[in-house]
Amino acid sequence: MNAVISCVRCGRADAPALTKPPMRSALGTEIAAHVCLDCWLEWERAEVMVINELRLNFMDPGAARVLESHLRQFLSLDPPAEAR
Repeated sequence: MNAVISCVRCGRADAPALTKPPMRSALGTEIAAHVCLDCWLEWERAEVMVINELRLNFMDPGAARVLESHLRQFLSLDPPAEAR
């Protein structure tokens, strides 16, 4: 049986959970604990649009911070403690 979580983005209490964190970091663990599979898949599609529309260049160290900010906003995750 697949695990279920209460998703902070869509509000579903019985949403299917991710099978593993989407990245190897504290952020990936946070996403897996609080965001359902459906919302994560929506983010993957939106992520491409954000990168293209903002013309993010990942040779620039600030690009990852910009993308993470958009990810947190899209998925309704709180900003990290150091940014508060």
